[in-house]
Amino acid sequence: MKIASFNINNINKRLENLSAWLAQAAPDVVCLQEVKAAQETFPVDALRALGYEAVWQGQRSWNGVAILARDRAPVLVRSSLPGHPEDSQARYIEAAVNGVLIASIYLPNGNPQPGPKFQYKLAWFERLIAHAAGLRAAGVPVALAGDYNVVPAPQDIYPTRSLDDNALIQPESREAFARMLAQGWTDALRRLYPSGPLWTFWDYKRERWQADKGMRLDHFLLSPEIAARLVDGGVDRLVRGEENASDHAPAWIVLDV
Repeated sequence: MKIASFNINNINKRLENLSAWLAQAAPDVVCLQEVKAAQETFPVDALRALGYEAVWQGQRSWNGVAILARDRAPVLVRSSLPGHPEDSQARYIEAAVNGVLIASIYLPNGNPQPGPKFQYKLAWFERLIAHAAGLRAAGVPVALAGDYNVVPAPQDIYPTRSLDDNALIQPESREAFARMLAQGWTDALRRLYPSGPLWTFWDYKRERWQADKGMRLDHFLLSPEIAARLVDGGVDRLVRGEENASDHAPAWIVLDV
């Protein structure tokens, strides 16, 4: 079972890019973030023509998450993160596919920090940690995939001091990610590539793609029930270099289920 995560950065704008990658990579499940499309403008028919059924939570111009499944329909479990019913930002969706509970996560960026956006990021993270604890307690096979907007460790970012104040690398962000791992989740890509680096994001600014100045923001956290079944994974880096590309590349793992 090949599960991918891809911050597409506007699905309708980059539908051609997405379609070409799906045809080439043929993942069984895809978690998308930053769909940036209203619920009614999500390209469900175009994806169905490629062999993918979908569940999604859209939001006009911002955010938006989706889960695609090849040759089967994902079974929607929830379309928002518990803990704050008034939060209207479309950042979390959860579905069952082939016996695995899969979430697509778009954690808040948090910049600029300090400030309200960073506080929202940390509060959202606390809600995710609480929900993840419940999933662990349930003892079901779970993959929490997506753009966490966290660089977990110094090895996960190119050498620089220019981003010292960035919300992605703050001690509070890293500590929250570490607390989540401490529940018993496995950082799948780190397990496969313990020494790094393994970039999944290259900023559009200052030719960072051309200079390979990237960072690892996109993660798969696996419950113990499926972590032992992890057999492969990687990042489709070349997708980032295509014309009209997202600033993220698709990351993926393979589970022997």
